[in-house]
Amino acid sequence: MRIFVPPYDAEVIERIKREDGVIIGKTNMDEFAMGSSTETSYFGPTRNPWNLSRVPGGSSGGSAACIATDEAVLALGTDTGGSIRCPASYCSVVGLKPTYGLVSRYGLIAYANSLEQIGPMAKDVYDCALFLTVIAGHDSKDGTSVNAAPKDYTKFLKDNVEGFKIGVPREFFGEGTSDAVKKQVWSGIHKLEELGAVYEETSLPSLEHSLAAYYIVAMSEASSNLARYDGLRYGYRVDKDEGNWATVYSQNRRIGFGAEVRRRIILGTYALSAGYYNKYYLKALKVRTLIRRNFEEAFKKFDVLIGPTMPFPPFKIGEKIKDPLALYMSDVDTVSANLAGLPAISVPCGFTNGLPIGMQIMAPPLREDLTLQAAYAFEQNTPYKNRKPTVN
Repeated sequence: MRIFVPPYDAEVIERIKREDGVIIGKTNMDEFAMGSSTETSYFGPTRNPWNLSRVPGGSSGGSAACIATDEAVLALGTDTGGSIRCPASYCSVVGLKPTYGLVSRYGLIAYANSLEQIGPMAKDVYDCALFLTVIAGHDSKDGTSVNAAPKDYTKFLKDNVEGFKIGVPREFFGEGTSDAVKKQVWSGIHKLEELGAVYEETSLPSLEHSLAAYYIVAMSEASSNLARYDGLRYGYRVDKDEGNWATVYSQNRRIGFGAEVRRRIILGTYALSAGYYNKYYLKALKVRTLIRRNFEEAFKKFDVLIGPTMPFPPFKIGEKIKDPLALYMSDVDTVSANLAGLPAISVPCGFTNGLPIGMQIMAPPLREDLTLQAAYAFEQNTPYKNRKPTVN
């Protein structure tokens, strides 16, 4: 087994070290962050600490599992289509996908440049806000970095949502959403209503196309980004160098990539190929613009939008891994925030049969203060943050 040792630290790691943070290790994740269950990892699956037969979510499943079991206080995740919020929901921890560009991507191995964002995962909303304060900020080494003024996000944590206007998009409760998830998320919305917020059901019609648009954009960018992994100049290389360039190149990529990564590269290459670029990739970009505009219109009326983080509770290990479409469908509520570049947080909102459920709160770009305030007020008035798994 060959272990990659990076020659330099990512910007987020440098920021943590400047604040005397202690890096205690690396956690398991889906290969190249491609997955929703941490089952595609080279090192094997991570198990959900609430039920060891279930997945912890992905792709940052190891980070969430470590926090839930008190192995770590804080953890980093990367969120391309829900990879922070999904495991946060499935492991009953807090996970925040920041506004695109708020946290430096320098040092991140790119999967889909226009979608992915590094973000904090923690036991509670306060720790999440504190961690965001440390890692957020402009970085001249990252061309996608937003030049936003530094903030202490803990100052926005108020046990008060008086006058908050909450939008509840019907599309977040669509086909495939379990009754248990609907019940717990609506219970969370009503709790915020009790605390002084007002809510209204609304519709963002373009969201029904978000999953299809996301996977075309993400896989296309993955195909481009991972082209560098040829084993000759970069990446894994087989021991035998026999054959011409094309043969060696193919061997390196066939052995060096797992099945899910190969699948996404192939689909992305197809979407970008001559004759299909306009039909798929360009059309997906146009749909992405429509989704962004739908959110812009919604945020003219609402402070935050709320829905489920995941459409169903954690599923069994092995249950969906051979059905890629079923796995992709699990991202239906999370990908739209990445397409629009919005901040979105997952906060624990209940359980069903001992399995965690998360509530997702979205806000306009660079309004992490709103997501954190709403999540904090909810957390302070519910018992879920005090519940811990028992792992034998």
